[in-house]
Amino acid sequence: MANDLKQQMITRMQGAASLNLAFVGVVNGLFDALHRLGPATPEALAAAAEVDAGYVRRWCDAAYAFELLETDDDDFRLSETGDAFRTDAEGTLMPFAVQAVLGAHMAERAAGLMATGERPGEAVLAERSTILPFFGPMLEKTFGAMFAEQILPNVPIFEEVNQKGGLAVDLGCGNGWYLRALCGRCPGLRGVGLDGFDEHVRQATDLAAAAGLGDRLRFAEGDIHDFRLDEPADLIAMNRALHHVWDGRDNVMRILADHLAPGGAAVIWEPRWPDERSSLRHPRTRGMAFQNLAEHVQGNHFLRPAEVAEAMRGVGLVPEIHTFAGGNEAVIVGRKLAG
Repeated sequence: MANDLKQQMITRMQGAASLNLAFVGVVNGLFDALHRLGPATPEALAAAAEVDAGYVRRWCDAAYAFELLETDDDDFRLSETGDAFRTDAEGTLMPFAVQAVLGAHMAERAAGLMATGERPGEAVLAERSTILPFFGPMLEKTFGAMFAEQILPNVPIFEEVNQKGGLAVDLGCGNGWYLRALCGRCPGLRGVGLDGFDEHVRQATDLAAAAGLGDRLRFAEGDIHDFRLDEPADLIAMNRALHHVWDGRDNVMRILADHLAPGGAAVIWEPRWPDERSSLRHPRTRGMAFQNLAEHVQGNHFLRPAEVAEAMRGVGLVPEIHTFAGGNEAVIVGRKLAG
């Protein structure tokens, strides 16, 4: 039994090492560069990626060992798995590499903070300079298709606000992926995105311009507790962000309601914390249990949709709950009555 458990742990440890190696390749553009080059020596790859050749040679050997690369003599090329870690690969595996290293960072912080109970907040996301630039892309590649293919067509409020036109606001916008998808589908909308990290604001602005949406989308630093709009919003979105400010939910909901135009709606997308603890054992939800520990480091915890709906009712919003991804994701729409 002990040997079986050890073998299980070795397998898991090697899986973690593979994702750690992939993260090094993602951050330094090695998968993308080798895709452009074709078979190449470590020195040629290092020159193309503009990084140190010594590190690249050691990375190539390790990536070959974990089957991310193949080799012929001293030339390396991407394996099928390695090619899937390219940031622009269809169905890219990049988010798994970023999540693995972010998870390790959060685990280390939780281990050190448990004795004191300190909860340093969202600042922990910026403690590793290699992680923050990939946080927005990670979310986009993980949830963008779900939003475009499942949520946008099936939550009526989006088509309603598109028909009448107006302003959509995304609080905690990251790299702006949500507003780009929304305004790309809804030509009647303009968008404003606010985020607390200037790196995210820079990415969002550049990506909107590249998508031809620079005239309809604007991004700035800010948060829900301190923002001003030139006009009432027809839609205010918070994507996987409300739980970050849940301790002040009464004030947060009041702020949302005050900034909405009559007939507008707050659209809250949250991971759905299960009603029964036993559900956490399911492979599709057990990662949420670990992430909830990481959220605690940031001063947060995951929510149940009924909690969000009740908070909306407290400020006069009329809630409706939509679930996706087998019930693991919830979109709660809180409408502000007209008149």
